[in-house]
Amino acid sequence: MSELFDEVDEEVRREQLKKLWERYSFVIIGAIVLIIGGVAAFRGYQYLETKKAQEAGAAFEAASTLSDDNKSAEAEAAFNKIAAEAPAGYRTLAKLRAAAEAAKRDSAAAVKIYDDIANDSSVAVAEQDLAKLRAAGLLMESSSFADMLKRLEPVAAAGRTYRHTARELLALSAWRNNDMAAARQWLDAISADAQTPPSLRNRAEALQALLPPAAKS
Repeated sequence: MSELFDEVDEEVRREQLKKLWERYSFVIIGAIVLIIGGVAAFRGYQYLETKKAQEAGAAFEAASTLSDDNKSAEAEAAFNKIAAEAPAGYRTLAKLRAAAEAAKRDSAAAVKIYDDIANDSSVAVAEQDLAKLRAAGLLMESSSFADMLKRLEPVAAAGRTYRHTARELLALSAWRNNDMAAARQWLDAISADAQTPPSLRNRAEALQALLPPAAKS
């Protein structure tokens, strides 16, 4: 008797499934097609992004070779092309390299490129800071300490990646502009940071020894 009930239940289930399929088959098939299409599109996107990254990497290496061969104009053009066309990961690096090449012919043009990078909110903070440092290095001989402070004080803050170099540049700029109190301030900041690289610490100590007595710590 129980077998009969089981057969009846199985028949009822089949009939229900048949009705469900007849009613929702287009929806089910459509969902399957969408899932398959979505997976295929994602795989295609991954493939294209990987291909673009590989092409950008090869182009970056070729541009670097031009730079190594002292073909600065060609290297600058190549890096600018990468910055305009490559995936995001290569764009800022290419802009930084293009600015370095531009600095060989026109420091003002290079500073403008660095400033554009430093002011681009889509660029990572560490790369913005690096651009500020590079620009400041080019402007060291011609800028006032106030201008250097405006550019580099945020970069010199605790926890920033390039704070040690920023502090050294600020100390040198203060020294160059005969602001010994400011020079002492930044040399002290270098000495107080336990993570200051030994070579930089040694340079700071040497400069500290040259300060007039009233300006020494």
